[in-house]
Amino acid sequence: MMSPQATITWMKAASALVIGFGVLSVMAAHPAGAEPMRFLIDLLFWPMDGTETLAAPATRLISAIGGGLMVGWGLMLWLVAARLYPREPEIARSIILTSISAWFIFDSAGSIAAGAPLNAVLNIGFLLAFVVPLRRRLPSRS
Repeated sequence: MMSPQATITWMKAASALVIGFGVLSVMAAHPAGAEPMRFLIDLLFWPMDGTETLAAPATRLISAIGGGLMVGWGLMLWLVAARLYPREPEIARSIILTSISAWFIFDSAGSIAAGAPLNAVLNIGFLLAFVVPLRRRLPSRS
């Protein structure tokens, strides 16, 4: 089992991944910063054939909005892990597991509906990054 400090460190690292993905999405809103996300989208809409360009203004807007939401959510997850989890681990655990589960269900279902089921498979990694350290319950310290 992970120590409480190791759990916090793991959750902060997972939160940093969410933030990083959000930053990449925001960068894709401008053509000069779109290549990393364009590559990922091309991979997710297998086979890799270069047809995904992210050039449409509506696509760039959704990328900016979605990326901004990911950055904000990632920061919230970080703060819950760093500030709430040490004092109220069960409340923090509930907040994180509820939000990550909702994200997983909706993002994966939307990915499948959009024709990118590989994204739903990759989402399992993000899901596990939060579920693994939170699998054990800790008593509150307040």
